[in-house]
Amino acid sequence: MDLDLRKLRYFAAVAEHRHFGRAAEQLFIAQPVLSRQIKAFEQELECALLIRTTRSVELTPAGKQLHEEARRILGAVDAAVRRVHDAERGAQRLVVAFSPGLRVSAAIRAFTSRHPDVETDVVPAHWWQPDAPLRDGRAQVAYLRQPFDASGLRTIPIGHEPRVACMPVTHPLARREKLTCADLDGEKMIDATTRPMSSIEEKFELIAAGHGIALISMSAARSYSRPDLVHLPVADAPGAETCLAVAADRREKQLLRDFLEIATATLRGA
Repeated sequence: MDLDLRKLRYFAAVAEHRHFGRAAEQLFIAQPVLSRQIKAFEQELECALLIRTTRSVELTPAGKQLHEEARRILGAVDAAVRRVHDAERGAQRLVVAFSPGLRVSAAIRAFTSRHPDVETDVVPAHWWQPDAPLRDGRAQVAYLRQPFDASGLRTIPIGHEPRVACMPVTHPLARREKLTCADLDGEKMIDATTRPMSSIEEKFELIAAGHGIALISMSAARSYSRPDLVHLPVADAPGAETCLAVAADRREKQLLRDFLEIATATLRGA
């Protein structure tokens, strides 16, 4: 069965908003039309994607899986269309993916000063599959935090950052100045293996709601600071290695080599 990209976009909008009305507004179509398209899509796939109530829309297990696939597929399609348009007008573009909390802007500024005619763009590398933008062609290079699936990728070590314990301000440990791993024994920990999440914002919301504690990188903690959470250093927690990554099976063009050289020097010195 051929996948209908138009219906996939419709579904992705509903999945993002969890609301037919807001999704229809984003898509500039009438809500009844959107509802019919989603029902037709479910019939084509022969599975239910959404659980509809009078007040909310939730994803079924199949819907959650398709939502993950849709983000990857649609992102790759949009990137391919952009490359086609760039080729038509003779433009050069470099796209950089980055993990939550990591800042690549200084490297991009340094690169742009040397190559002002090259257009640059950034895409987020989601924490549950940070290597995806490299593998589906949305980005040529990524600034990532280990661990991730590095098979088929060339990585350049950049640095190391500590992890901190993120917890609600009301937690009994929250008044401490620093912790050790032993202090966290018996605490409920939130990570990708214990609870699938669609975003780092969802993780922080779960922590704030009292569902558990998470060990996160210091840069992510600083980037997503909020008053109902505290971030405490954990003296003996393993740190997170950062690196630049590119696809190893693709020929590196001169522009990409220049960016890697500039970014390595810039990010290591940050």
